[in-house]
Amino acid sequence: MTIRVFLADDHAVVRYGLRYLLETQGDIAVIGVASNGREAVQQAQRLHPDVMVVDVAMPELNGIEAIRQIRETAPSTRIVVLSIYSTVEHVHRALQAGALGYVLKESAGAEVVEAVRVAHAGQEYLSRKIVEAGIYDAIQWRHSQSPLDSLSPREREVLQLIVEGKSSAETADLLSLSPKTVETYRSRLMHKLGIHDLPGLVKFAVQHGLTPP
Repeated sequence: MTIRVFLADDHAVVRYGLRYLLETQGDIAVIGVASNGREAVQQAQRLHPDVMVVDVAMPELNGIEAIRQIRETAPSTRIVVLSIYSTVEHVHRALQAGALGYVLKESAGAEVVEAVRVAHAGQEYLSRKIVEAGIYDAIQWRHSQSPLDSLSPREREVLQLIVEGKSSAETADLLSLSPKTVETYRSRLMHKLGIHDLPGLVKFAVQHGLTPP
């Protein structure tokens, strides 16, 4: 049985490398790729792949928010995160959003292949370095919330687009909202975070992996 895989990463070299690695396995076929989270969600809804390999830091819609939406629109698709981030917060948010696997880019290689097969079987897979560093154990005892948890999914989307330089009109067009509604979301999220300027929002978004540095 061939495992149908979709790749979402904003770096072309990563997409091409992963595609080559996976398609040499014999039992895996890459059926599509995306360079941002919004495109990944759209393609997941259209193609319903067996497994998606998703980066965390992607433009327009980051991997965590993309995972949440994919789980709603294509619930049968299993998701593996491939990321440079190895903090408790990032791993916790990915698993909480619905990912079954989390692989670090620094140790990808054969781990990605294994993670795809394990996730396809409906089981959880974490990079050995994550397990060895005690990150998974820390997640089990985690009681504190991320500041991002105070924001609604729509507020997180607006935040990402703002820090990526999108105007209110551009953000409104992408999210099918009015510019006035976008401004309301912007004001609300800044109040919740206690951040009052764009540089502060950018710093926050990068620190929490909401957008690429």
